[in-house]
Amino acid sequence: MSENPAAAEAAPTPVEAVVIGAGPVGLFQIFELGLLGISTHIIDSLAQAGGQCTELYPDKPIYDIPALPICGAQELIDRLLEQAKPFHATFHLGQEVTELKVLPDGKFQVATSAGTRLIAGAVVIAAGVGSFQARRLSLPGVEEFEGTSVHYRVKSAADFHGRDLVICGGGDSALDWTVALCGKARSLTLLHRRAEFRAAPATVARMRELVGAGKMQVLEGNATGLRTDNGKLAGLDVHTAGGRDLQLSADQILAFYGLHPKLGPIAEWGLALEKRALKVDTEKFQTSVRESSPSATSTPIPARKSSS
Repeated sequence: MSENPAAAEAAPTPVEAVVIGAGPVGLFQIFELGLLGISTHIIDSLAQAGGQCTELYPDKPIYDIPALPICGAQELIDRLLEQAKPFHATFHLGQEVTELKVLPDGKFQVATSAGTRLIAGAVVIAAGVGSFQARRLSLPGVEEFEGTSVHYRVKSAADFHGRDLVICGGGDSALDWTVALCGKARSLTLLHRRAEFRAAPATVARMRELVGAGKMQVLEGNATGLRTDNGKLAGLDVHTAGGRDLQLSADQILAFYGLHPKLGPIAEWGLALEKRALKVDTEKFQTSVRESSPSATSTPIPARKSSS
């Protein structure tokens, strides 16, 4: 093969199908296409397969995978990779798709930030609404502690064992980790701005059982500041819904205020958009370009409630 970049650019590699996004949906596409005898090239901007499951919450328990009462997020990815292994997909990781162009013969030219160029007969977009970034804890000086004492995801649950822990948020991630870490942390406080929670009712009920048993506390209020001691995180200042100002001791804070999507280059691919997501014919799950086929995660229709 020529090492000349211009020569390489002049000769994209012909492939049968390209899957954009190596999260759970994209990985399952390898299996589904493989059953049809279609080989797959899969592209993801992250350096490893797994999408949000691997990048944001690998240790998080998931409760709604068919036939698996409980499954860790990374475990799910490992199972999907094992399932896809017989079909020998080609992975292009750490690469962002910068171009998706329809050719005169109906095939697609796909180019990435790393210089990979493919000609595909079909494209499956399993990128959701783009990459996701965590909503940060908006407190003065928080940047100094992010990644060491203030976290927006859990890479290893063991890092929080034996710690004085405050978990902020009221959704599935906050409640799931509250239940999972209660009894392992030295102390645990769940802080949410209101009395109602958006998490699965069974998880909320379990959290209230733990509160009733004296194993943790829950507070309704907002964080107003960080407390420090000799450059280390010492706690959190809280203004409660009842008007009190409290000081919570904490050496670790988990903030789960949700994620906000960054659509990125998808917006430049010439596909019709609706509410910052790909517009999809939900009868056939096709984009405005007939030959490309987004996965269900790319549709703007309401998705089922998930714990993942």
